[in-house]
Order: sequence, then structure tokens, then C-alpha cells
Amino acid sequence: MAGLEVLYTCVSSGISCPQDAVVCFIHWEMIQSGYRCIGSGDEPRSSDKKSELLPSDWSSNKELYSLRYKAKDGDVQLLLKAIAVDSTLIFNLMNSSTQQVSDLTVNISDHVDADQLRTFDSVYKDSDGLSEKVKTQLLPPQDRPKTQRTETRTRREQEEEEEQRRRRDREDSDPLRIPNRHPRQPWPEPMAPPFAAGGADLDPFGSRGGGGMIVDPLRSGYPRSGFDPSSGIPDILPPGAVPPGARFDPFGPVVGRRRPGPDPDHMPPPGYDDMFM
Repeated sequence: MAGLEVLYTCVSSGISCPQDAVVCFIHWEMIQSGYRCIGSGDEPRSSDKKSELLPSDWSSNKELYSLRYKAKDGDVQLLLKAIAVDSTLIFNLMNSSTQQVSDLTVNISDHVDADQLRTFDSVYKDSDGLSEKVKTQLLPPQDRPKTQRTETRTRREQEEEEEQRRRRDREDSDPLRIPNRHPRQPWPEPMAPPFAAGGADLDPFGSRGGGGMIVDPLRSGYPRSGFDPSSGIPDILPPGAVPPGARFDPFGPVVGRRRPGPDPDHMPPPGYDDMFM
């Protein structure tokens, strides 16, 4: 970890407790990630300038640390705060432009030996583990390792898909839910024999092509006679009695021709009174 020893030696006079050593380590990780410290506190000052060192008053408050950073080659500004809670330090890093916040909780005793604050070679424990936590949890997403960003995105996509699946299950199990106005077809389209058997029963009018079980005389495909009932039937129906295109069932055995008589429909002759005649 080149550079950390130099930094620690420069600020050793301000390190008086284990949390100071943790804050120094986090600051070094920020420098390694391409940021420079521009001052302490929440508000900018006229004396602010980019530096790899910590400000002179960085450890004046042992309960709340507040440092501001700016990208080395950009305008991104970050506000880092560390709050001491019992034996832990809770870090919050906020992007001043987007208000995006990341956080990290560090158990101080896991990474700093409180009895070795004056000896750099012995003060830090599991420095590699702490460095990994900073890179994967505290740094802004764009500064995290590429593989970690991919894993985070994949995990988020999986969580969204799982949430959508649970929502669909809840909707399907709700007895009061109004069903879809466009119900799905409960059976697949018959593709080829023998699955096409019974297609006429499922589609009686033949709307999908092929024959149906109900015959429409106007669309049957068979030749129709030249008889047009709308023109009238001599001595039976006047022209226009049947609207054009209307269904017409002819009455009588032959349309348009007089029936030979007499027949049972005619009146009996005058004077007819013999039932055996």
C-alpha cells in the first residue's frame, strides 16, 4: 500500500485514538481513487484547495469527522462524514450534485490495534479487507471495480424480476380482481392433423379459414339461382315486398309459376255437398 505510510507519518501528531487511524485509512483510499481533499467541515471556505494531505483540523472532533473531496480531474464534489457509535465508525459519502449517498460501517477493533497507534507497521489489521469494503460499499458506483458494478446490476435485475413475479401471483390469487377484458384463448391453435380434428366445432363460422359447422347460404360457395325475390313474384308478391339482400324462403313448390289446379287448396265447386263424390 504505497503512500499510506507517508500519509500516516505526516498526520501522526493528530492521531490520538483508534478512530483517527480508521479515518486516515479511508482518506488514503479516497486519494487512491482519484479524489483530493479540499477541506474539513460541511461548508466551502476561501482557503480550500486540492491536496493529498488531511486538513490541519481534521481530527478536532472525535465524535464526528467531516471532510470534503473533489475529483482530481473533474468537478464532482463529495462530502464524507464519519460518526463514532460505541466501537464502530459509520461512514456516509454523499455526492453534492446528485445527492446520492453510500455508507459503510467499520468495526474499529477489527482493523486497528489501539496499542500500536505510534507504530505504522503494527497499527492496521486486515487492511486488505478494509480496503475491499471501501471500494465495494463506500466509493461512488462509477469508481467501484467493474465486476462489482456488474454483480450489483445483475442482483438488482433479479430482485426486480422476483418482485414482478410475486405481484403477478398476488393478482392471480385475488378473487376480487377484475379479469382482463381480452381473455386468452384457453387452447392453442391447431397446427396440423390430428390436432386439427374438431376445428369446425371450435370455430362454427369458419372465421379462421376452413369450414365451419354452420352453413351460411350467402357464403357457402355454391352457385346461387338467378332468382331475385326483391323484384317480386307475379300474382303473388309485388316488386319491393322483399328488401334487397334479405333472406327469403319461397312459399309453394315452384316460385314464379302458377300451380295446376284444382288441388286441395282450392275452394269446392258450387253445390258440392256429397262427401263421397
